[in-house]
Amino acid sequence: MYTGAVGKGLVFSVMLIVGVGCGMGGVTPKAPSASQALSGSSEWLEFEPIQVRRELFREVARQSADQVGRRGAVLFPMFVRGEFVGAPGVDAHLDLLSATDAGANTVVAFDEVDPFSEDRRESFQGLSEREVAELVARSLVQHWKIEPNGPVIIVRVTGAPYAAAWIDGELRLNPAFVTMAAAPAAP
Repeated sequence: MYTGAVGKGLVFSVMLIVGVGCGMGGVTPKAPSASQALSGSSEWLEFEPIQVRRELFREVARQSADQVGRRGAVLFPMFVRGEFVGAPGVDAHLDLLSATDAGANTVVAFDEVDPFSEDRRESFQGLSEREVAELVARSLVQHWKIEPNGPVIIVRVTGAPYAAAWIDGELRLNPAFVTMAAAPAAP
């Protein structure tokens, strides 16, 4: 290691460059896009400010409105009559947690292969990830006017390229979308 003035200057320069690259020197880190957030881990998303999570939810909602009935890669696919189509769009101002009676008559069960966490957290408005997932699932079932023949199985699908998908009685929820939906609506 260098101990002279040149060595100290070199170390300082590297620290300055690293600091600037990490957002410490005036460069603000860019918020992730909705597709980046959905394909990533939901845990890091919890540490994003509420405004970022709220904007990600709105971005997903806006995109869903453009994908209604579209075939192929969509954020809310539904398997209908042998093919995937875009589900009815989600309103950007819809609070998927507010309707406590949403889908109240719908029987839900959780797939426990990759379970939703039952720890209550501030980022979920004091609820657990599992409780938020159930509210989101019930709201989507009601919003999409799904009439299941049996219980709706809620499946946690980490890193999926979609927010939620309805496939043969299963509502597959991306935990990153659950985290976005838990961001309190703006007053």
